[in-house]
Amino acid sequence: MIERGTTSRGPSTGLSSGEAAARLVRDGLNILPQRPPVPLWRRVGAQLRDPLIVVLLVAAALTLATGDWTDMTVIVLVIAVNTTVGVSQEIRADRAISALSGLTAPSARVLRDGIQCQIPAAEVVVGDVLVLAEGDIVPADATVTEAASMLVDESAVTGESLPVGKTPVLQIADWESVPDNTSVSAGTALVKGRGRAVVTATGKASTTGQIAAMLSECPSITPLQRHLIGIGRLLAGVTVALCAIVLADGLVRGLPGELMVVTAISLVVAAVPESLPAVVTLGLALGARRMASRSALIRRLPAVETLGSVTALATDKTGTLTEGRMVVRRIWTPAGEAAVTGSGYAPVGAIRLGDEELHGPEPYGMTALLTAAALCNDARLAPPATADGEWAALGDPTEAALLAAAAKLDIDRGALQARFPRCDERPFDSDRKRMTTVHRLPDGGFQVVCKGAPEAMLNPAVLADDPDLLAWAADHADRLAQAAYRVLAVAQTERPTPPGSEENLEKGLRLLGLIAILDPPRTAAAATITACRHAGIRPILITGDHPGTARAIATELGVMRPGDLVVDCRGLREVDLTSATVFARATPGQKLKIITALRDHGEVVAMTGDGVNDGPALRRSDVGVAMGRRGTEVARQAADLVLADDHLGTVVAAVDEGRRVYTNIRRFLIYALSGGTAEIAVMLLGPLFGLALPLLPAQILWINLLTHGLPGVALGGEPAEPGAMDRPPRPPAQSIMGAGLWQRVLRIAVVLTTVTLGAAVWAHHTGRPWQSMAFLALGAAQLGVALGSRSRPGSWANPLFLAAVASALALQLAGLYLPPLRELLGTQPLTAADLAITLALSVLGYAAVRLDRLVHPGRPSPPAAGTHAVTAQAGGHAPTEI
Repeated sequence: MIERGTTSRGPSTGLSSGEAAARLVRDGLNILPQRPPVPLWRRVGAQLRDPLIVVLLVAAALTLATGDWTDMTVIVLVIAVNTTVGVSQEIRADRAISALSGLTAPSARVLRDGIQCQIPAAEVVVGDVLVLAEGDIVPADATVTEAASMLVDESAVTGESLPVGKTPVLQIADWESVPDNTSVSAGTALVKGRGRAVVTATGKASTTGQIAAMLSECPSITPLQRHLIGIGRLLAGVTVALCAIVLADGLVRGLPGELMVVTAISLVVAAVPESLPAVVTLGLALGARRMASRSALIRRLPAVETLGSVTALATDKTGTLTEGRMVVRRIWTPAGEAAVTGSGYAPVGAIRLGDEELHGPEPYGMTALLTAAALCNDARLAPPATADGEWAALGDPTEAALLAAAAKLDIDRGALQARFPRCDERPFDSDRKRMTTVHRLPDGGFQVVCKGAPEAMLNPAVLADDPDLLAWAADHADRLAQAAYRVLAVAQTERPTPPGSEENLEKGLRLLGLIAILDPPRTAAAATITACRHAGIRPILITGDHPGTARAIATELGVMRPGDLVVDCRGLREVDLTSATVFARATPGQKLKIITALRDHGEVVAMTGDGVNDGPALRRSDVGVAMGRRGTEVARQAADLVLADDHLGTVVAAVDEGRRVYTNIRRFLIYALSGGTAEIAVMLLGPLFGLALPLLPAQILWINLLTHGLPGVALGGEPAEPGAMDRPPRPPAQSIMGAGLWQRVLRIAVVLTTVTLGAAVWAHHTGRPWQSMAFLALGAAQLGVALGSRSRPGSWANPLFLAAVASALALQLAGLYLPPLRELLGTQPLTAADLAITLALSVLGYAAVRLDRLVHPGRPSPPAAGTHAVTAQAGGHAPTEI
């Protein structure tokens, strides 16, 4: 067992199995590979290995070699900002995750040389005899040798929502076929009873350790990272080639070699969108900040964008789609059937039979049924410790659910125990599937109460009722079981004297009724699933629970629709893993196999989970999402996103953030690449129109500094476009430059080139300062493109961007009119008429972007693999992203 330091063990601990596994991993059982803190230099190095950053480092070296200190400073500043933001976000996320695990160290009680002693859980070894009691956490895999009413919560390891009864191995006759219910696993929790067990495996050799071993695979790069790597390589190659042409052309025409080398280097710097890493980082950081304010902790910045491209959401059931707590929902007696309202273990809610709310004495036998269920009960309900806390179950969650239902009819368990004290009992065991207690009545008689599984109760050997009544009750119990309820039958009788023997204790009873219990769906889960489908995301349920339970929950929440396939993973062979919607009885290895198959099929998969058994699948998925409150440390460390409030709806908000980030990256690429392409085109085509060197190197770098600087970075903070969640996710294989973006870049670049060359050629033929007019036209037109690229043109959204554009334009004008800048840039002042003409022509940059979206609005991206039906149901085509 595991205790809270040196505090007393037992029900007062109130630990969930999620906390249990968190302690095991954190406090020295070596289940997860122990990694030292990541040194700062390694974090910085990882940021600097980004392909675009490498291109910028090369550009910085070239500018340094040519003595261009101004542009080198700008490039280095961009690199420093990008690296600082990325590293600081990683450190903040790691600290936040550590804060979620602030619990004390565990200890274990073992028998050594016949003496019971308490030792640190990390010192448990194979062969130790564990002493286990209600509320304890199992520190290692072990075989049960003694058990008294022993129920174990294994949800963290297997995903099974109901506690599992355990039988001592010494009671098994056939040693060659020892059943699973004779062993306990590390990280599971005793919710009822007591026992002893011999340790068979610890640490990495335990069940939990073997699951954690599957986490050794490093997470793969995200779709965004893949696309940016490709863009970086492509831009580097194309830019260097074109600038080499400019260099060769100038040398052929007899221009000075040093001037042309500096010009070519300047064009390389100008054409490469060095602000892209900053834009990406800013967008991701803003998304992470928004998510943190909504109780979602981003552990890796790229996960924000990846969520925007998710095509499939694979989710666990227990604690994710459901509350992770047992609740009574239906009560049946021969006189009627009632529904029970309320959630959790709080004694708040009502019992309704039709439109009638039942109170106190009522003619349907509900009070008698719940009174008996409260008497034949070993659980307790703990009130919340804080004003905003929740009621907790101490003991078997099923029995706690019975107490919560009884309280809704004002049945006081304490008063019942005082009035009807227990004088004998026969605990529950997995063979009888029943529990029986004997209570002394105030008049001196005795009351026998028995509850258990319907198949163990509804037979003449136990009940003395009419066979027709038993058949009727059995039929109703079957219907409830098919609807995913756990059904209990409750019976009692009164006897004038104590029962003479255990054999007579459970005979001649009278049926009171049936109680249907389930782990209810979360209130917001259905809305979350609906929102996912509306956004073109395919929901998939992967659980270790029973197929019937999984089917019922999936159907109720809208995960499963008519015709969808349910797979029982116990018989999993050659089933097409990409076509099923519900996977039940899935082991950790099978969850990993399912996620891998979905990814290999072309899906971008987000996986949510909270248990140790979810860890490998969380790591393998494109985005792993762990529950912060209920989740185990294994799940948290494997995930990219941790939901501190365990609210699945936050995932939908994260998808919206991801789509906003991706759209803003594409928006910046259109802006930056069209400007860079125009600059190269102007330098290539200018000599054909008599312009020997259309722009000087310093002028190119100044335009690049103003346009790719603050305005470009500020574009990354644009708000989401209306209807972002109404369109299907983009195809995972689609390049970031796909869906017509290259064409848009070229069309806008043609307009910018035409405006710049048109102004320069006209000025050259009319004797005006044509190079200065080309300098202003190209810079101002690019700023017009930036204004036209906004998600909400004409609004005051993103005021930082408006200020950045205004500042850039002011500095562009300063390059013409301030003497120090004129000398540095080689420009001449323009007359008021020439200034007005040039600025008027520059408005065409804004018009080009807006007209391009009207004339060529683009087609909605085709749905990704596996989302065809979902997209069609989402309501036709929505506007495509920029």
